[in-house]
Amino acid sequence: MDPKAVKSDLVLILDFGSQYTHLITRRIRALSVFSLCISGTSPLSSITSLNPKVVILSGGPHSVHSNDSPSFADGFVDWAQSNGVFVLGICYGLQLLVQRLGGEVRVGEKQEYGRMDIQVEKNCGIFGGNKVGDKQVVWMSHGDEAARLPDGFEVVARSQQGAVAAVEDRDRKFYGLQYHPEVTHSPEGMETLRYFLFDVCGVNAGWKMEDVMDEEIQVINNTVAPDDHVICALSGGVDSTVAATLVHKAIGDRLHCVFVDNGLLRYKERERVMETFERDLHLPVTCVDASEQFLSKLKGVVDPEMKRKIIGKEFICIFDAFAHELEQKLGKKPAFLVQGTLYPDVIESCPPPGSGRTHSHTIKSHHNVGGLPKDMKLKLIEPLKLLFKDEVRQLGRILKVPEPFLKRHPFPGPGLAVRVLGDVTEGNALDIVRQVDEIFIQSIKDAGIYDSIWQAFAVFLPVKSVGVQGDQRTHSYVVTLRAVTSQDGMTADWYCFENSFLKEVSQKICNNVRGVNRVTLDITSKPPSTIEWE
Repeated sequence: MDPKAVKSDLVLILDFGSQYTHLITRRIRALSVFSLCISGTSPLSSITSLNPKVVILSGGPHSVHSNDSPSFADGFVDWAQSNGVFVLGICYGLQLLVQRLGGEVRVGEKQEYGRMDIQVEKNCGIFGGNKVGDKQVVWMSHGDEAARLPDGFEVVARSQQGAVAAVEDRDRKFYGLQYHPEVTHSPEGMETLRYFLFDVCGVNAGWKMEDVMDEEIQVINNTVAPDDHVICALSGGVDSTVAATLVHKAIGDRLHCVFVDNGLLRYKERERVMETFERDLHLPVTCVDASEQFLSKLKGVVDPEMKRKIIGKEFICIFDAFAHELEQKLGKKPAFLVQGTLYPDVIESCPPPGSGRTHSHTIKSHHNVGGLPKDMKLKLIEPLKLLFKDEVRQLGRILKVPEPFLKRHPFPGPGLAVRVLGDVTEGNALDIVRQVDEIFIQSIKDAGIYDSIWQAFAVFLPVKSVGVQGDQRTHSYVVTLRAVTSQDGMTADWYCFENSFLKEVSQKICNNVRGVNRVTLDITSKPPSTIEWE
């Protein structure tokens, strides 16, 4: 997808390392305005080539007083001013703007973290829709503050402690917010962004998923020659399925998909997924049963990272074999590989400035078929690489991917290998976790709360406990249930079930799954834990 072809003004975010930067991009797209995020230290040419109408300088963990604090490129201010580009600095972005334009930033006498009241002092510019004296709750997260503003700037809002909360220079179209309007802890933040973009900047909203689909199909057709063939490894997840469906709509049966049963799938996963691929989406999919191959390699392995590496290596071997078989059948090598890379993967592969990590444009390995043999020489097609998860689901609806499939909870690449602690081949651990997981998920669906949960699953613990079942003493396994709510999987809270639900599920599991006599519930948020157990 070419950003220049989008029927919307572009809002460009310069990322200086804030944990909320992705949220800014998503909030703006929710307003039907196209938004992209690039490194805050990108060359000026990278910014100007995108021709943005608005540039937002994100927050970040740095202080402008540090010698290694990141900054926008030299010439950025002059370019923005001479081209009439609106600039909004958020938190660190405000302080950077103030300092670079000749103002003064100093360590605040009172640091401001968390919820804070601010009061509007001037109902103009970014607060043009407010009245003087209006108050709102916002989310602050800063230790430094603007002490002296550059010429032309004025304060338009202050915090309850008297610190600068918002500034602007309307003549030069420079604006700044010391708080984070993009987070839900700033209840009126979304309205502030909306007013700024539409009423202050005059941004044109034209970001529609239908246009994204049409443009991507055109890009694919322009990229893939009429006699070229394309391969895609389907995981059964939303991303790869939507990517494959889009490519199939563009080039038809020159797309060749493979779905691998690695012996680590959920209950009846293979049958359910293949039915969706063939009956609903009419995708050309080859199913490879490689369960014995995977499980034999995993026998005796207990280290979670080692399990992941073994699984990744076996996937590559199978994928390589599939590509060679296809070459013999077609009489030519496949030319392209489809991947369901999403925009967060692209952003996260380029660490923000000041993080101490090297910038890299390699997509994260767990979202690639990483380590493909060099002699395959496949070129990538990544039709979703500028989209977020919720946007992929929107695109999937337009492509008529069944709604229950689009709403499926995420499932890890290594499958049940990371939901069975220890050796996955030990005893009947896989059968137990499949049955427990099926009961848990079906109960959640029956209760009508599946869509309220980001991810839910069962975990097999290599621990036995004493119980009493049928008047008999038992020494059986312990399982745990995990369910979390989240917006993007980066942070998560455990889902609070009704006691009656938990009682019923526990009884079902103990009465129907042989080998289990104790059910526990994971009530840990992320952080400190991860969502998955391994």
